[in-house]
Amino acid sequence: MANIKSAKKRILVIATKTARNRAIKSAVKTQIKKVRFAVEANDQAAAKVALVNAVKAIDKATAKGIFHKNAAARKKSSLTRLVNTLA
Repeated sequence: MANIKSAKKRILVIATKTARNRAIKSAVKTQIKKVRFAVEANDQAAAKVALVNAVKAIDKATAKGIFHKNAAARKKSSLTRLVNTLA
């Protein structure tokens, strides 16, 4: 356990940031799952709506520094390709 006041504060700040990052990552994963379930159900309209929501969530997470821009691009690209298989 840290003894220095600034180190104790850093521990608290890191715990807060970790919780925030986990929540946002979880939300993104949920949106991605919604796209995959819509594609598995062959529901093109629902898949397109879910894709828009997923891309928005990925972009927000990337803006906050949770995902690297290339990782975000890869996720969006794979989801888009998946939805385009229904067309």
